[in-house]
Amino acid sequence: MILSRLSDYLRLHRRASLLDMGIALTTDSEALRNMLAVLARKGRVRQLPANTACSSGCTKCQPHTIEIYEWTGPESPAAPERTIIPIRRCTSA
Repeated sequence: MILSRLSDYLRLHRRASLLDMGIALTTDSEALRNMLAVLARKGRVRQLPANTACSSGCTKCQPHTIEIYEWTGPESPAAPERTIIPIRRCTSA
């Protein structure tokens, strides 16, 4: 189920851009936005304000073009048993 994979990804990485999540989960942006809206209504995810820099700090991307989301939900009691999805640090590379 993709919603649980998205939750695991954000729980693991704490913050991620929409583009990075799309690449890691092989899902388009609109589908991700819909799933993120569900998680936001449940109080597990929040979208960070526009112009928030990504975690890499490389400044190659224009901040206003990046949608960054942060996990705000509970931590899992144990590490997820699923395969860990690698994070891409810079979307401009």
